Amino acid sequence: MSDTHAHDHGLAHDLPKMLGRRRLLALIGGLGLGTVPALRASAACVALPWETAGPYPADGSNSKSGQVVNALAQEGILREDLRPSFGGFGGEAEGVPLELELTLLAADGCTPLAGHAVYVWHCNATGLYSLYDETGANWLRGLGVADEAGKVRFTTIVPGCYDGRWPHIHFEVFETAGAAVSGEASLLTAQIAVPETEAAAVYGDDARYSNGTRNLGRITIPSDNVFGDNSEAEIAQQTLAMAGSPAEGYSGTVAIPVDFDADRSSAMPAPPPGGFGGDMPPPQGARPQAD
Repeated sequence: MSDTHAHDHGLAHDLPKMLGRRRLLALIGGLGLGTVPALRASAACVALPWETAGPYPADGSNSKSGQVVNALAQEGILREDLRPSFGGFGGEAEGVPLELELTLLAADGCTPLAGHAVYVWHCNATGLYSLYDETGANWLRGLGVADEAGKVRFTTIVPGCYDGRWPHIHFEVFETAGAAVSGEASLLTAQIAVPETEAAAVYGDDARYSNGTRNLGRITIPSDNVFGDNSEAEIAQQTLAMAGSPAEGYSGTVAIPVDFDADRSSAMPAPPPGGFGGDMPPPQGARPQAD
């Protein structure tokens, strides 16, 4: 599998057009930031701990079948609707709609990180990841840029629950969209937890979430190999606040406070269900590759 298609110019080609349309070039270039008031967020500012990126980040840090997997280099990655594939890939993820709003904040001062970028990815309704489990698709992945209030919005689906993990959404925060595209290290790599009540309600949809109820019944936050060692305050901070219903869809909000001096050693690798094997070797280097 190749990480780009022949006609794919990449995000370097895509970025100026997209940011211009979003009227964020001033933020990205550092122009006009002095005229933006230092908005103070109302959310709590418990700095989120570093977590593993898992084996399916598609951020250029690992490979599949000998090919580097990097969705961030593909034209179309800067987008709001994460459900369809993009850049020449096929397919669309089915599931209960989720209007996701992330607020990027500096933990020190609880001020918005205007112009910062966040890359989001998660599994589909039955726990599969695009570009790895479904190699011809790249749905449920996208990059967004924070507005003056630090907010980034995506339209996606409520993720499924696969065996061995609490339902979650992965993300990486970067200083700019350009930093994400060029492969610079993230300022924070962490995960968002889906609340149990809403997850259980969604997984009642057996047609789309066929294994969700079973797998959710086998896991708890304390037994999860990522969230289990976090404090109660950290769990509260990184858990999505959801409103809505399975029939009508949900809105979900979460504040993401970034500690720029955080200890990254907490993102220790742990083997995915079934251990390492096939195309997923044991993790090496600075980026952990466990689930």
